[in-house]
Amino acid sequence: MRQKLHCVGKKCLFEISSSKSKSHSYYLLSKDSYLFLIKPYQSEVYRIMKNGKQSSQPEKGSSRILSLTVLFIALCGFSFYLGGMFCSERVKIEVNDVTSTTTKAVASPMKPTVSPLQIKSVSFPECSSELQDYTPCTDPKRWKRYGVHRLSFLERHCPPVYEKNECLIPPPDGYKPPIRWPKSRDQCWYKNVPYDWINKQKSNQHWLKKEGDKFHFPGGGTMFPRGVSHYVDQMQDLIPEMKDGTVRTAIDTGCGVASWGGDLLDRGILTISLAPRDNHEAQVQFALERGIPAILGVISTQRLPFPSNSFDMAHCSRCLIPWTEFGGIYLLEIHRIVRPGGFWVLSGPPVNYNRRWRGWNTTMEDQKSDYNKLQSLLTSMCFKKYAQKDDIAVWQKLSDKSCYDKIAKNMEAYPPKCDDSIEPDSAWYTPLRPCVVAPTAKVKNSGLGSIPKWPERLNVAPERISDVHGGSASGLKHDDGKWKSRVKHYKNVLPALGTDKIRNVMDMNTVYGGFAAALVKDPVWVMNVVSSHSANTLPVVFDRGLIGTYHDWCEAFSTYPRTYDLLHLDSLFTLESHRCEMKYVLLEMDRILRPGGYVIMRESSYFMDAITMLAKGTRWNCRREETEYAVESEKILVCQKKLWFSSNQTS
Repeated sequence: MRQKLHCVGKKCLFEISSSKSKSHSYYLLSKDSYLFLIKPYQSEVYRIMKNGKQSSQPEKGSSRILSLTVLFIALCGFSFYLGGMFCSERVKIEVNDVTSTTTKAVASPMKPTVSPLQIKSVSFPECSSELQDYTPCTDPKRWKRYGVHRLSFLERHCPPVYEKNECLIPPPDGYKPPIRWPKSRDQCWYKNVPYDWINKQKSNQHWLKKEGDKFHFPGGGTMFPRGVSHYVDQMQDLIPEMKDGTVRTAIDTGCGVASWGGDLLDRGILTISLAPRDNHEAQVQFALERGIPAILGVISTQRLPFPSNSFDMAHCSRCLIPWTEFGGIYLLEIHRIVRPGGFWVLSGPPVNYNRRWRGWNTTMEDQKSDYNKLQSLLTSMCFKKYAQKDDIAVWQKLSDKSCYDKIAKNMEAYPPKCDDSIEPDSAWYTPLRPCVVAPTAKVKNSGLGSIPKWPERLNVAPERISDVHGGSASGLKHDDGKWKSRVKHYKNVLPALGTDKIRNVMDMNTVYGGFAAALVKDPVWVMNVVSSHSANTLPVVFDRGLIGTYHDWCEAFSTYPRTYDLLHLDSLFTLESHRCEMKYVLLEMDRILRPGGYVIMRESSYFMDAITMLAKGTRWNCRREETEYAVESEKILVCQKKLWFSSNQTS
């Protein structure tokens, strides 16, 4: 049995329909008195007129007998529900208010419509030029409020609502449209990232070099003085799985200017480069300006925003993370996010200590002790030594169940095996845990030796899809087909998509990464964002050979301003508007979007007017487009961000 409510003015029509008998009964009720039951009406007898009057002439020949006792009890219970509903402002949402629809809808109470959400016109002011590189949740001006233990002040600390800036972030004076990929990997405009600290402090290591109005990136680094390509060649000799598509996803902790991740792109390996916000180095900003995937982050007291058993490889090239301190808790986080059979690569202290100790301002005995401690810790958490040559050492995460069973049986083992009190994929403001996350049987089947190689794995439904409510191989196939059709349509309404005009792309609320999969042959990379409040589909994204992160769009994203060329969202406001004010989401989108960059918003028609009004307040040029099926319930808004300069700057 189904129930519906239709109202005109203060009079309401309560409909009860039976799916079995396909019959309908109607009852008149009053919003003022909440009294029900004037008399039952037969199907299609009761009419709602344009003037709000009711016709009570029953259709000839129709009859129906209902048990008044049962009906009275049911309607009395429903009246308490309606009483609370009518006594609040939520009545406009809970009740189909026919008076707000068109004349045609009023004439047919069976098909009420909802008027689009309307908001007042808004125009956001310019922020101060001091905020041109503002990162709200990692703001150096707020670091003094937080502790220095394990550098926890570098983690996410988002401002409360009353401290949020409601203004538009200006670009630096002299900002230019970024150099297009692939040239951007080797050079960028100095005025776009006007920081000379790395150039002066690291000039002997050849991270970057300023020449004229550009920064050039020669591919140097602390541990690869002969260039990053030679360094990666050495690594591939130690890890043959990097050559045949076995290794597809990687994370680089303490990434510098992301030269390692940039070099791996040509080798079919997609890397997230990770570094904390820094007052001087701006490492992540350099990486994204170059067109290389990167995100702000630090291994400190909170888990990284990634699911467990996701990356095929993790890398640290003298990243200055104290791996053996605090009980090895940072190594335990690496263990959590690397999939079974995956690799951890370390170059720098204490590797090759017998030759390098003089350059590290220490003694050989100290370095040997550190190395032995590191090896012992890695063994205790089920890593095994895989290979080593010169300055590069490689360990592999075991998938063998016996190692983890041994930890579980030893009550005095450190680190112990994690219990089940915290989900291993819980990674949004979740504290680091001093324990080993043991792979389950299902995760073991997603290990590096079990899942298909790239690119076959993109189109194979991962076993972990069954952990998603309603997830299935057929559902993934349907989702991919849907997004292929949608992306084809997007390229018609936005011809820049698929060209070198767009490089850094974000899918703001993905499910299985279907949007990114449809773009996999284009010169783009996609950051797949899964809401921390939605179903956990991010393991499926990683198992397909794509990259992404958890995030809550009620907060700022972990990146610098002006770092993405295209932002795509699908029904984000429909899903999240009950938690977040839309204006803050639009302002955050404007912050991270490059001048000249694009937005594709696919939304319910109910929100489209309000979104369009807010977009005008951000100075975007927007136009509405039909979806590929031209349905009334959903529309597409395509916008482009203008390049403007602060009124306090010269253009």
